[in-house]
Amino acid sequence: MRRLLTALFGTALALAMAPAHAAGNPENGKTLSYTCAGCHGIPEYRNAYPSYHVPKIAGQNEAYLVNALKAYKSGDRQHPTMTAQASSFSDQDIADIAAYLSAPKAK
Repeated sequence: MRRLLTALFGTALALAMAPAHAAGNPENGKTLSYTCAGCHGIPEYRNAYPSYHVPKIAGQNEAYLVNALKAYKSGDRQHPTMTAQASSFSDQDIADIAAYLSAPKAK
């Protein structure tokens, strides 16, 4: 009985500590991500400053997109344009954008 209680407690603790992930609305995400295509939708696009390859984000993993946008919003990831973009999004906006961009049909 003691093992069962320990296992149940451990499972409950793991679930309680798991990050909450709001379900994203891909239709709203499509609208919100319109400006993303200006940089991320151009094949082989390179940013002028600082100079680096801008990655394509369509088809990217949803959790990765959520984490990246939240990191730009919090300042944990640094890029002036991305920080400005991400800081204007709510957590639901971020979930919506990630839901749209991670979908196989996102362009």
